[in-house]
Amino acid sequence: MLPTENRLRRREDFAAAVRRGRRAGRPLLVVHLRSNSSSTDPHGAGGEAPPARAGFVVSKAVGNAVVRNRVKRRLRHLMRERLTRLPAGSLVVVRALPGAGEAVHEELVRDLEAALGRLLGGPSS
Repeated sequence: MLPTENRLRRREDFAAAVRRGRRAGRPLLVVHLRSNSSSTDPHGAGGEAPPARAGFVVSKAVGNAVVRNRVKRRLRHLMRERLTRLPAGSLVVVRALPGAGEAVHEELVRDLEAALGRLLGGPSS
């Protein structure tokens, strides 16, 4: 489970990450990252930088409710371990593609790592 301060909940925050952020697509998921949003975040605390926040989009194309919830739980767990790598105040939206429902854990890890690496300036893939 992601801590409350690291959850992306508002529609406007999802839209900001998707529309104004950078995108990295992989076979099982698409990751949208909007960094340096601390200066434009009206919900940020006064003097300190807001934490990185993550949200997830898993459509019905992925599978039924049981499959969608399992994919969301897996992605939340993976993102919780990677939040420290993200810049303070960044917004991340992870959108699962239809193949994510049948994917094993290692495939989700591989695609998430590759997408985040590309967005954070790691080795290009």
